[in-house]
Amino acid sequence: MRMKKHALVVGIIFAMVALLGAIAGADEFEHGIKVKVDGEDYYFVGPADGPGGAKDVPGHDWVQLGPNELVGYHYNTGPAGKAKWWSSDAEDGALLFVVHAIIDTWSLPKAAAYFSKGYIHYHEFESVKDGKLHPTKIVWLRHVAVASFNFDGGPMPQMGHQVTLGVDYEFMPNWKKPYKAETH
Repeated sequence: MRMKKHALVVGIIFAMVALLGAIAGADEFEHGIKVKVDGEDYYFVGPADGPGGAKDVPGHDWVQLGPNELVGYHYNTGPAGKAKWWSSDAEDGALLFVVHAIIDTWSLPKAAAYFSKGYIHYHEFESVKDGKLHPTKIVWLRHVAVASFNFDGGPMPQMGHQVTLGVDYEFMPNWKKPYKAETH
């Protein structure tokens, strides 16, 4: 039974990667993407290590699929290309996760619904124009591991854990923490 589950997870991961390749060429994924939210440009909150000082989450490349949806690749790379930043036992620059992202607001019922589908972490948006956080919108993230590795680095190494193929339900879980721009 375990082998069947493993084969199913691997199949899903490869299908996601193939779908991403069909949706957008690798050259369309970008680090430091400007995300359109409510008609304005936003960055993912993070260091300014993208092209031209664009901000982003370290090691992530993205493509926006629609007004409320993105897909990304999460590599084992840190701010300004720091080696093996997220994992000490995965190869430097290795693809760790395929990430699905949904732009939405936070409420407890939404948080519970997103959690049940594997979106256990959300991230904030910062305005390209003035650096302010979006007043209501966040991006819900589902990280699907493409390999097994020790997730023991990044900005919160205390949340380290062993990752296996499939949805990572331990990836920096903040889904229960209410989002309020003025307190972040």
